[in-house]
Amino acid sequence: MDASLTLLPDLAVGPVADELFGSFVEHLGRAVYGGIYEPGHPAADASGFRRDVIDLVRELRVPVVRYPGGNFLSGYDWRDGVGPRERRPVRLDRAWHSVETNRIGIDEFCDWAREAGAEVMAGVNMGTGTPQDAADLVEYCNHPGGTAWSDLRARNGHRDPHAIRWWCVGNEMDGDWQIGHLDALSYGRKAREAMKLMRWTDERVKLVVCGSAGPGMATWPEWDRIVLEQTYDLADCLSIHRYYENAGNDDDFLSVFRDTDRFIETSAATCDYVKAKTRSKKTMGISFDEWNIWYQSREEPHPWQEAPRILEDRYTLLDALAFSGMALSLLNHADRVRVACLAQLVNVIAPIVAEPGGPAWRQATFYPFRDVSLFGRGVALRPVAKAPVRETVWGDAPSVAFAATRDEAAGTLTVFALNADRARPMRTRIDLSAFGPVEMSARTELCGPDLRAANSAARPDAVRPAAVRAARGDGGRFAVSLKPASWNVLRFRVAGSRR
Repeated sequence: MDASLTLLPDLAVGPVADELFGSFVEHLGRAVYGGIYEPGHPAADASGFRRDVIDLVRELRVPVVRYPGGNFLSGYDWRDGVGPRERRPVRLDRAWHSVETNRIGIDEFCDWAREAGAEVMAGVNMGTGTPQDAADLVEYCNHPGGTAWSDLRARNGHRDPHAIRWWCVGNEMDGDWQIGHLDALSYGRKAREAMKLMRWTDERVKLVVCGSAGPGMATWPEWDRIVLEQTYDLADCLSIHRYYENAGNDDDFLSVFRDTDRFIETSAATCDYVKAKTRSKKTMGISFDEWNIWYQSREEPHPWQEAPRILEDRYTLLDALAFSGMALSLLNHADRVRVACLAQLVNVIAPIVAEPGGPAWRQATFYPFRDVSLFGRGVALRPVAKAPVRETVWGDAPSVAFAATRDEAAGTLTVFALNADRARPMRTRIDLSAFGPVEMSARTELCGPDLRAANSAARPDAVRPAAVRAARGDGGRFAVSLKPASWNVLRFRVAGSRR
């Protein structure tokens, strides 16, 4: 059986928010120290930030970066990270069994984000922190001046406000691994008070309330319901998190997108239930602010130290293909997912690796993320697709998964396709005739004979996409062959475009 895809101009999922292509930098392992920040490195600027890393972040066109956590957030006092560096305390980070020097704090990170072309999505501590602490941080970052906290920011070298829009109100508070873990009702009430004070400090902020730490939690999705009933009128988005690793069945692993779809849809349904119960007119957005492939089973204990080498997964071509399926799910739910943050950005389960004193390079997952970030903007179209169905641990899943976007101003269409079948190519018919005269302008594929191939400092291009000859169409209809286990990006130009 072949696969087919039909796109129609009026059959849309919805506009794709720029924030869908965000990422995450936590004070964890070598994400900050030895990742974005390494004074003395040949590529470091006057502030100690690695320009080679910034260049790769800019290549990904990341619009927003979540900071400073993560589990780290729930035991962090933001005041430790501001002011003269020589006066900042060195603390134990109990979340990650590390030593935190506080050489980088909110001011420095905002400087780095500006250089990287991104906004900051800041987090407030709902573990050991208080609602007042949260409001004080908003005042420090966003108030123009004339108050104790805003004037302190100015004395610390930042006269102009950081103007941070997006704020995470805690992190994974239903997890018993979380410092200051709370039950749903207790967290909901605490978060509500924090959100009130934060919004009263700056009415322009966008607030993200914690959902459950993931679908594997016994508390999910009941936690989300209870929390939303306390906070629905104040929150802009519900935070959700999801990670996968290969449990030994490659076919199941390549079909994780099926589970990601269901996870997003169940989270949205929970939001909609609370919308109905509270008689609200607002549709709650989703902030998928942690997603990735993460081999948690490989984690090992480590002694107390600064910036330990932990969670530094080296991604294979197979990992990149599974990863690309999750990216398709985000695009196909762009009507509800308003923010998404790839966790994380540098060194720690990241698309970018930076060695101390050495090079920075792209992991295999860098490429599908770059593809959707560069070409997935505009409006997400709803795929009308057919493909052979396979039985997986996630239930029946199509052998080929699609997503598509349209940039009407540029006159372009982009089709993203994952052939999750490792054994055979998939002949695929693409029907774009409803858009009028269309021509394929470019095509790339990410695939290879060795699904365990991975990039390294010695072989930084072992896994990378290759250009493929564009196919000729017939009345807006195209026939292509998708190689086994491949990630495909097909770009089309609609007649009348000036590009």
